[in-house]
Amino acid sequence: MTPKPPRLKPTNTPHRTNTTTAAPGFLSSILDKIPLPRWAIYTIFAAIILLMLICVVCCCVKCCCKGKKKKKKMDQTINMEGMTGSTTTALVQPGAEDAEGRSANQQRGKLEYSLEFNAPKSELTVGIKEAADLKAMDLGGTSDPYVKVYILPSKSKTFETKVFRKTLNPVFNEIFKYQIPQKDLVESTLVMQVYDFNRFSKHDIIGEIRLDLSTVDWNHVIEEWRDLSEASKHGQEHLGDICFSLRYVPTNGKLTVIILEAKNLKPMDQGGSSDPYVKVQLILDRKKWKKKRTSVKKQTVNPYFNESFTFDVSFEQIQKVQLVISVWDHDKISRNDAIGKIYLGCSATGNQLRHWADMLSNPRKPVAQWHTLLSSEQVDTTLALKHPLKFPLRNKVF
Repeated sequence: MTPKPPRLKPTNTPHRTNTTTAAPGFLSSILDKIPLPRWAIYTIFAAIILLMLICVVCCCVKCCCKGKKKKKKMDQTINMEGMTGSTTTALVQPGAEDAEGRSANQQRGKLEYSLEFNAPKSELTVGIKEAADLKAMDLGGTSDPYVKVYILPSKSKTFETKVFRKTLNPVFNEIFKYQIPQKDLVESTLVMQVYDFNRFSKHDIIGEIRLDLSTVDWNHVIEEWRDLSEASKHGQEHLGDICFSLRYVPTNGKLTVIILEAKNLKPMDQGGSSDPYVKVQLILDRKKWKKKRTSVKKQTVNPYFNESFTFDVSFEQIQKVQLVISVWDHDKISRNDAIGKIYLGCSATGNQLRHWADMLSNPRKPVAQWHTLLSSEQVDTTLALKHPLKFPLRNKVF
């Protein structure tokens, strides 16, 4: 009888083969179920692993930096045992109490000017030379300074220098002349105010110089530097500010004036308010030429108009014409009162001349700007209009 072969080998061999191929077969079956190519799947896995590593590294760096910062803060603890001073300001900034007691003139800067009086001609010549170390009024640490010059108490004529952009040390070198008798000269005060120009907001005053002309020795030309002081609130009446836009088209000779808004107008009524409206006038050859007006805004000192007016002005006339913008208080019972005026044109000065020049140099483009109102007497005296003769019996009914 033939002996039977052992069955251990055939049964053990398949069992070992199944144990070694079970894990790879399971992983392959999972990868086969994903509807992406193998290289894309491997890329995604690598990106996930890389992102996890970056997160771990960032956490470690943050923890290390936090520990160093805390240690540094502890090392920089201030020992205040040796500090003296009765206020917190003195502890933070030694000597601040002394600085508060000093004059604020040094912080505003200084101005160089010249004065000369011609007695035979009754002519006072004021020269604005330059300014230095002006106070920075803008966020960038600079200012856009210009100087306004007038004489009190008459204040019949106000001059303004050109605006210098982004500087604290402007050089003006401008001369202004006033016709004033010598007897009035000794009773007058010369005011020179330095402003920071802002196209779309109120101009900020940096400082001023008020010079009593009775104390000046007129036997020689005066040329000196003086520190600017804080602007005096007495004798300085603020009439308000007005914003308007100018646009000129030379091809068809159209001048468009858009009265946008006014603010901080002088109250003319007893209730502390006004009923303002705006007159727009064109002056040609010292005569009133054309005029238009806005609607009346009731009981407000900050009216918003946004009203547009168009005039036919040729290119030859635009170089001679003067634009007068005046704000009035409407009154049903009594006469309307003028709050303030401003005029622009090639014969104007300062910001008014700059606005007019910007309009002419940018044809077809509206140019908007804020202006501070002047008194009616100032503008009327400067323009010196030719008034037509009025006959008293002209409109009288018999």
